[in-house]
Amino acid sequence: MAIEVGTKLEGKVTGITHFGAFVDLSGGVTGLVHISEIADNYVKDVNDHLKINDVVTVKVINVDKDGKIGLSIKQAVDKPASEARPPRGPRPERTGGGNGDRFGGGGGFNRERGGRPFKPAASKTSFEDKMSRFLKDSEERISSIKKHTESKRGGRGAKRM
Repeated sequence: MAIEVGTKLEGKVTGITHFGAFVDLSGGVTGLVHISEIADNYVKDVNDHLKINDVVTVKVINVDKDGKIGLSIKQAVDKPASEARPPRGPRPERTGGGNGDRFGGGGGFNRERGGRPFKPAASKTSFEDKMSRFLKDSEERISSIKKHTESKRGGRGAKRM
């Protein structure tokens, strides 16, 4: 029987590595179940899910030109429609102002932590205006940081021991 992509087969686990498990299919053909294709949840160690000589149902997900066969255990399991993830609803719209919660549009820095309040940009500002505003803010922040660190070290003229 030729092994084709999409077919489900029974096989026996013949080897386990840190990156997956080798499964012997009919006729002495061996394929690899990658660690990411073992279960729907995170698999840290293959040995937690499979043992040598376990009989598993696998789905053929790829066959390379050089004869390597990629298998999946998690795709071989038929999931009922109720377990499928429901489609996502529309995202809530962002609004300006607010108290900085996720969709409140507060953005920027928190004043309690020493930051600046959020200022929405004007709709028709040029690139040069934005760049000059950025440079000004940047220079203010750098000078503030320098003053703060120099006061902790004792200023520029302080002798170090």
